Amino acid sequence: MTLATTARVLGQLRHDHRSVALILVVPALLLTAVYFLFENETLPPGFPRTFDRVGLMMLAIFPFVVMFLVTSITMLRERTSGTLERLLTTPIHKADLLFGYALAFSIMAALQSLVATAVAYWIFDLDIKGSPGFVVMIAVINAVLGVALGLLCSAFARTEFQAVQFMPVVVVPQILLCGLFVARDDMNEVLQAVSSVLPLSFSVDALKEIAGNAEATATMWQDSLMMGGIVVGVLVLAALTLRRQTR
Repeated sequence: MTLATTARVLGQLRHDHRSVALILVVPALLLTAVYFLFENETLPPGFPRTFDRVGLMMLAIFPFVVMFLVTSITMLRERTSGTLERLLTTPIHKADLLFGYALAFSIMAALQSLVATAVAYWIFDLDIKGSPGFVVMIAVINAVLGVALGLLCSAFARTEFQAVQFMPVVVVPQILLCGLFVARDDMNEVLQAVSSVLPLSFSVDALKEIAGNAEATATMWQDSLMMGGIVVGVLVLAALTLRRQTR
């Protein structure tokens, strides 16, 4: 039933060209904008480009944001249109439904991450010590995290506008506190404590490990496993909170 749900969702996406463009193209376009922001910076010889640091982080953040939006709105439409209610009258379990959605969007997330990473490396010559494969892995996990959080938040929204309103609550604080703008060690104790439990902080830490080391480190694997555990936990919570329809 999970695979049948995955096939149905992928079939719907195949006919929704705008959503496909949003998933596959928008992160690459945003990454392009980031590159040109720093195109004219003047650096001493041998000094790393700002894009190599910021662009690497954006490879994880952009998929996270885009997949959160697409998933939360798509799931809400399923409920408000009555599709979800009809599906739940069949023998399908809520977990089958949620994990089917997660698998479908995870496939799209993997394609998205491959496109964005290819643009970063082949077009903008991203220069870091670690392997591009590990970068793609973290980007995919981050995108799946966006899927999981989008599925969870859709259960508490009644309209598409309300689904978008979860952005400042769920997504923006993670971007501000993940260590992108200010090193987490330089934050005050309260913000450090909050950032230490936010999923995006683990992905940024993992990417920093990849950027500074040619080989995979124990810290990178630990952060990756933490993110994977969070994704599974959020999906289980989403299945428990899933409602048949919006009232």
